Amino acid sequence: MSDFETITYTVENRVATIALNRPKAMNAISQQMRLELKKAIDTAEQSDDVRIVVLRAEGRGFSSGTDLSEGLAGFDTIDDQIQQEYKPVMMSIANSSKPYIASVHGACAGIGAALAMSCDLAIMSEGAFVYLAFAGLSLVPDGGIAHHLVRNMGYRKAYQAFIEAARIPAADCLQYGLANKVVADDALQAETQAWAERLAEGAPLAQKYGKQIMRGVHTASFEETLDLESKLQVNCSNSQDSAIAIGAFFEKKKPVFTGK
Repeated sequence: MSDFETITYTVENRVATIALNRPKAMNAISQQMRLELKKAIDTAEQSDDVRIVVLRAEGRGFSSGTDLSEGLAGFDTIDDQIQQEYKPVMMSIANSSKPYIASVHGACAGIGAALAMSCDLAIMSEGAFVYLAFAGLSLVPDGGIAHHLVRNMGYRKAYQAFIEAARIPAADCLQYGLANKVVADDALQAETQAWAERLAEGAPLAQKYGKQIMRGVHTASFEETLDLESKLQVNCSNSQDSAIAIGAFFEKKKPVFTGK
């Protein structure tokens, strides 16, 4: 879309790609980028032509984190800035009905790492790394990154990584579950698009409700999860897509899902 200056937004084969596009600033996340990210996410959410969203970046790395040159960008406190500009972006991804894939190369630092971790899936190039710069700047983790680190690494490893301002290479991110796949540096974009297009052939309703269930597992009891599964299974089992898929199963054909 031509009205974006700090990101690009494209759609191909039902895959929307949002690319951070401030390569000269190492994709430092400025106020304008935050606002444009929210607009692009809303655009993807409202589009019937989009089933999967990829979040990637141009230039030498994914992101160097917040654009520190802007200070608080007009806010009185950093809490105000996070609540009004960062949180809406992170929560829009978390609450989206569509799967998000983070495609990460080079440095993925600070709240840029939090942005990548907010996605549902992640693919990294071999040379990519997550840099937890916070403690080195006398700051605590923000953007929800502590949630993702502790959930995936456990408290002791996560706290060690934070307090040491660690660089976590792609291979370790894969081991910890912070990434789903690691691919060759020169194959990242092609592998990401191919994966996203395969997922775009899946059942949109199952993807939507499965995301809702699994996003809530860590804050729900077993009984609450079971009940939510049961409730949302009604929506899926009564759908046209489910009927089509069951019919295709018996006919040994590949189902074509419409999201209805």
